[in-house]
Amino acid sequence: MASQGKFRKTLSLTDLTFIGLGSIFGSGWLFAASHVAGMAGPAGILSWVFGGFAVFLLGLVYCELGAALPRAGGVVRYPEYSHGPLLGSLMGLITLIAFSSLIAIEAVAARQYAAAWFPGLTQADSGDPSLLGWLVQFGLLVLFFLLNYFSVKSFAISNNIVSVFKFMVPILVIVLLLSHFNSDNMQLHGFAPNGAAGIQAAISTGGIIFAYLGLTPIVSVASEVRDPQRTIPIALILSILLSTAIYVLLQLSFLGGIPAEHLAGGWNGIDKLYPLPYRDIALVLGLGWLATLVVADAVVSPSGTGNIYMSATPRVIYGWARNIGVKSLTKVDAKSGIPRPALWLSFALSVFWTLPFPSWEKLIGVVSAALMLSYAAAPVTVASLRRSAPHLARPFRVRVLALLGPLSFIVAALIVYWSRWQTLSWLLGLQVVMFAAYVLYKLPSKEGRARLLRQVQCSLWLIVFYVLVMAVSYLGTFGGTGAIAHPWDTLAVAAIAFVVYEWAARSGLRAEELALEEDDGA
Repeated sequence: MASQGKFRKTLSLTDLTFIGLGSIFGSGWLFAASHVAGMAGPAGILSWVFGGFAVFLLGLVYCELGAALPRAGGVVRYPEYSHGPLLGSLMGLITLIAFSSLIAIEAVAARQYAAAWFPGLTQADSGDPSLLGWLVQFGLLVLFFLLNYFSVKSFAISNNIVSVFKFMVPILVIVLLLSHFNSDNMQLHGFAPNGAAGIQAAISTGGIIFAYLGLTPIVSVASEVRDPQRTIPIALILSILLSTAIYVLLQLSFLGGIPAEHLAGGWNGIDKLYPLPYRDIALVLGLGWLATLVVADAVVSPSGTGNIYMSATPRVIYGWARNIGVKSLTKVDAKSGIPRPALWLSFALSVFWTLPFPSWEKLIGVVSAALMLSYAAAPVTVASLRRSAPHLARPFRVRVLALLGPLSFIVAALIVYWSRWQTLSWLLGLQVVMFAAYVLYKLPSKEGRARLLRQVQCSLWLIVFYVLVMAVSYLGTFGGTGAIAHPWDTLAVAAIAFVVYEWAARSGLRAEELALEEDDGA
């Protein structure tokens, strides 16, 4: 058994920015364009702008937390700091589901695009992997594991090299497709053929939010960053702004590059015509060499992101294990500075998420909703710690939190709601069941009942929020019965989120209950 060690501060601003950009530019840009176009038409550009705005708001919040409390697995530890171990456990579980499945999703995406060259990797009738395709996915997961096993610096070097190639191809795609741009496409069948509902659905289920989800790896490796108070905020903001600009230009170039005859029947179904959007449109435009380059990038790009999440997930597990007291998962190898037991669990979970042979599209909604739920806790944590720890050093301080705090929570809640009832019913329901199980498990302990009651008081807002959102989702227009018409269902969720945010911000731990210090250098 490796001796207990400490995390090593080896990551620079360049490393951290590439981690952020690299985790954002995974499979999202390779698949989302045609899905977004099919749901929202040309108005899909607005979906990308709104998604970037939403993630930017949450990124500002994470800047304050990451700079003030640079902790390994911080994304799951911040809720515990502000509201206690029960909330930390709940948010840790949802984040663990999201992070571990993200590793699998990127391996699945790489295999799906590689099937353009090797059709035997995919079953023709369903799009799911063949046995050979699944073995290729498994091989990629093994590679991610090995790249992260020896040291965080070896991971960072490999990520930086891959990232250079990852960004060259999207920029080349933008330039070449814009040279074939047909402005008439932007008004053909109307700018927003499916109205506001199409724009909203594209954000959650079209792959937009999934494409933007690269904030948390930056925060998760915070304890291994040099000068984290300066480096983390800069890396977060740079990652979001650059990715938003590139995503909007990619969507615009795709919309304008489609030949008009392919749009004769409208935008609906364009994702079936262009299942591998940038490879397919390059072939249609006679740019075979670009299609080849896109497929090559489509194998490298998701692989690079999967590698990043194989690095970030053990830190999430480390933080979650500290919350729930599983010491075996908090061991850090003394020589490498890697939490290897947590890395092994990350690998096992990533393999599990490839069963029973899912496609990229089947996993996307669940992961987007799960990660947005974990993001939603950040503004609540910041507001609560402002009250309970006013003297905590905050090298980066979010201004006008009274406005940005509830706004970012509302935006996160809406994106979760737009994920549709079929996803929310089990995802939020699982959290309610876990809350009940935690309480029932702790209840027999007479000594701990007072502490348990305090934990319930600090986290009850989350369960009420889940139940109310599930109720609106069941009655609403996003996969529900439609009893609450659009946009009243969306407005109802926004109102619920505002009230719950104010409640949550005031229900955190008191100053004397806080435990913000570290005992292991992490």
